[in-house]
Amino acid sequence: MKFVKVNIIFHSIYGHIYQLALAEAEGAKEVEGVEVGIYQVEEFLPPNIIEAMHATQAKKAFAHIPVATLDTLAESHGIIFGTPTRFGMMSAQMKEFLDSTGPLFSKGALAGKVGSVFTSSQTQHGGQESTILNFHTVLLHHGMVIVGVPYTIPELGYVDGVSGGSPYGASTITGSDRKISDVELKIARAQGRRVAEITKKLFG
Repeated sequence: MKFVKVNIIFHSIYGHIYQLALAEAEGAKEVEGVEVGIYQVEEFLPPNIIEAMHATQAKKAFAHIPVATLDTLAESHGIIFGTPTRFGMMSAQMKEFLDSTGPLFSKGALAGKVGSVFTSSQTQHGGQESTILNFHTVLLHHGMVIVGVPYTIPELGYVDGVSGGSPYGASTITGSDRKISDVELKIARAQGRRVAEITKKLFG
């Protein structure tokens, strides 16, 4: 059996995006013949700033995750990106990583690969959808095939409480020490599984 590679690349401060990344990986691993890797983008905030943000302990939870490089992108057949929302856009750390992909762009190295995005925001209307849609612009410039979350996923129609998740990608709401809900985790797993399934169809 030919194996295809799906890599999950995330930036996280307080751990919410990391938790979603783990759920995305769980879903992707359900697809036979798919290898899954998890990577984080390099953090450029100094330790004293991280401490002032009360994020030191949260960062330790995923300090063991390797840092993504251009090779992490190049080796992938499918890539799932995770970023917190910053004023309706991706975080600066994720943007810096993507801005370094010029050498891959010049060779068309990501063209035809599968791309997908998940995110978080502090409030229910904090720009989750715009963050993912803005992120899609980068993927389209690289010629990637964008995959979202279809409404065939039952949890996407959940209306009985506060919840993230949209057809553009999984998401969670982080305000007031809120924990990621089971609905949000199910959407993330479904997204990971769908990316893996489509990646396998294209490259398996």
